[in-house]
Amino acid sequence: MRDVVILGTGAHPTGRFPEMALKDMAFGAIREALADAGVGQKDVQVAYVGNSLGGLLTGQEGVRGQVMLQHAGITAIPVVNVENACASAATALRGAWLEVASGAADVALAVGAEKMFVGDSAKTIAALSAVSEIDLSRIGMQFTTSYAIHPKINLKGRMSEYGWSIEDLAKPAVKNSAHGALNPIAQHRKPLSVEEVVQSRVVVDPLTLLMCSSISDGAAAAVLCAADIAHRFSSAKPIRIAACVLRSGAYRLPGDGREDSAEITAKLAYEQAGVGPQDIGAIELHDAMAPAELVLYERLGLCEKGEGPRLIDEGITKLGGRQPVNPSGGLCSRGHPVGATGLLQIYELVSQMRGRAGPRQIEEPPKVTMAQNQGGLLLGQDSAVYACTILSS
Repeated sequence: MRDVVILGTGAHPTGRFPEMALKDMAFGAIREALADAGVGQKDVQVAYVGNSLGGLLTGQEGVRGQVMLQHAGITAIPVVNVENACASAATALRGAWLEVASGAADVALAVGAEKMFVGDSAKTIAALSAVSEIDLSRIGMQFTTSYAIHPKINLKGRMSEYGWSIEDLAKPAVKNSAHGALNPIAQHRKPLSVEEVVQSRVVVDPLTLLMCSSISDGAAAAVLCAADIAHRFSSAKPIRIAACVLRSGAYRLPGDGREDSAEITAKLAYEQAGVGPQDIGAIELHDAMAPAELVLYERLGLCEKGEGPRLIDEGITKLGGRQPVNPSGGLCSRGHPVGATGLLQIYELVSQMRGRAGPRQIEEPPKVTMAQNQGGLLLGQDSAVYACTILSS
């Protein structure tokens, strides 16, 4: 396998863009990524395009990737459409990485795009419900419920087991809102207080409205290249993909004592990259419901069980801390256009590693970073997909 680097990234802002089609948002992200990489449309040899909900929400089935790329002036190459729930873009990145690592292509493009504002919120919520195993939707199990009481995260159970308070659950949302306020592409740019988060409307006990990611449009793209020819295109610092791991969830019965799948995925990524949790200088993780960040701290090996709130209290995971988490604002503040999220995470990490993140720049650009992404829900008590990517410079 060859070394693969990210030459360029691009992103369309997240938020509400009712006047824009899916392909219009993807166009902006692709154009920025190509310019950043110094790569022309004709240099791209293969593309993987992630999108989760476009068929249900826009009516465009089957060839969404070809439609987006044609609009960006890229045709007559292999195009692979990727639908993998909230990890669609992370899966697209892995496909592009494998193309270059295997030697099948020298330059590959990964794209993630989603349009969730379609003028009918009920239609969007129904589409989101369909991303999980349909039997769960039929008994009323939605994503918020899964975070609140489902064994996968079980925030109610964590409060009982660890003694976490509702204020503890609000801390990731408060931290990440401060980060997102500094991010010009973020959907929500208002810093929040613990009181505002706790007192916002209850969605599913113990989750309140401001702890939950919202409907969002957005897109992101990355240009990948074989490391040994990167100098032909750009003088910008190439960012190496040190690990790129993808797994499906495991079937679990109640009381399953095996390691969590997010933990397994992270360990495989650490092993592939030859690093440990202590080496990671910045992390973008999947906080679709903000308090999940506290649980993921444990599963990524950043702390012992129950210690998540301490990492925020001591400033460790804040900008300016030893190991900033979600410097972009994360899914709740930066935004969660589900089929784009995995590459929006990569866009943020590459920006931080190249020292161009503006007012939210980590003082000393991190040399090793991690993106953790997951999506969907199965009857077997696990998420449907887990992805973990480690970058190094």
